[in-house]
Amino acid sequence: MPSDWKSRAVPASDVISVVRSGTNIFLHGACATPAPLVEALCARHDLADVKIYHLHTAGPAPFADRGREGEFRSVSLFTGAPLRAAISENRADFVPIFLSDIPGLFLSGAVPLDVALLQVSPPDAHGFCSLGTSCDAAKAAAETARVVIAEINEQMPRTHGNNVVPLDRFHAFVATDRPLVEHHLEAETAVEARIGEIVANLVEDGSTLQMGIGGIPDAVLARLHDKHDLGIHTEMFSDRVVDLVESGAVTNRLKPVGTGRIITSFINGTRRLFDFVHDNPLVAFYPCDWTNDTSVIRKNPKVVAINSAIQIDLTGQVCADSIGHRIFSGIGGQMDFIRGAALSRGGKPIIALPSTASAGKISRLVVQLNAGAGVVTTRGHVHWVVTEYGAVNLHGKSLRERGEALISIAHPDFRAGLARDLAQVRHFPPKATAA
Repeated sequence: MPSDWKSRAVPASDVISVVRSGTNIFLHGACATPAPLVEALCARHDLADVKIYHLHTAGPAPFADRGREGEFRSVSLFTGAPLRAAISENRADFVPIFLSDIPGLFLSGAVPLDVALLQVSPPDAHGFCSLGTSCDAAKAAAETARVVIAEINEQMPRTHGNNVVPLDRFHAFVATDRPLVEHHLEAETAVEARIGEIVANLVEDGSTLQMGIGGIPDAVLARLHDKHDLGIHTEMFSDRVVDLVESGAVTNRLKPVGTGRIITSFINGTRRLFDFVHDNPLVAFYPCDWTNDTSVIRKNPKVVAINSAIQIDLTGQVCADSIGHRIFSGIGGQMDFIRGAALSRGGKPIIALPSTASAGKISRLVVQLNAGAGVVTTRGHVHWVVTEYGAVNLHGKSLRERGEALISIAHPDFRAGLARDLAQVRHFPPKATAA
């Protein structure tokens, strides 16, 4: 490690002084959100028309506060809680885009970046910093932005893979020693537990897993400890994967892409997860245009892609990014992995969701999606759908067969109404439904 690197650090206000009005900024996301740089940027009041491109961020997002619309315009490529209200109120923008396509926005120049704000690990003996917990689109931003500035955090894990940036690439940087924002597991609900059991039964020995974050993926992962030779090739993972590695269920022995290694693009979890990936050669981070490339995903056998949804209609259209017109998250990598798993030999693309919302008052399985709902996975791509009432495979089924199959795993309180709605829409007599 270059012994004098800290002597080159400057205060955050000086680092941010390079930002000018009318520029495009990339902001590193998730656990790698460079909070000191965000705070310093928003402490300025001399800027106008600055666009900030980012995926979901951790911690406060003061650039999207009310009253700052003329200074900053957040552009979410995948969003989370800090930006939902701003997007809903048209104080921020949202771009529907596959995760695999995001790096290409920067690499192609479709979105020219003036500045990249990154959080990285300290440089190693060769003068390279690691992008740490989030490689995703940050690698492309680091390569294409005219100016790259960074928070070099002593507590950022040094991770392996195609995710390093030379120290000399940084125009300026601030040195910190602070804990990363952590994402802790929440208590499992009875519905999540049942869905976890059903999905786990679909996972065979030797499967390659992709999963998101949240109660249902965690519930599935918690029930895979009796499996053998599982592999991980995913856009992200959390603490539950560490449990599977330690129990011996995950070996990555049988997958041809990154044999013996966990392949990911970013992580989100606790200090335990950060410690697990730190300087661990068996975990490799790559840009999301590679991890989420269907031509790469399909090379692994038995890819099981586990993704969630907000609502599914009776033809199989999956809404996963919005509640009606209100943007909730983003397209992310769902379609990348649903399609990749479908193309994998023995693969199983799975959409898993509770059968109801609003404490059982609303069915998530509906005859038609809410007005404004975004179709993330099309009815031509959907395969397995799982609720706490069972699992059905819609692939190759007619519209009538799909409707009947989905009604069979709807909450019993809604089955009769759904059957009547389906019969009216499809013009055939309603089929008797089990209570």
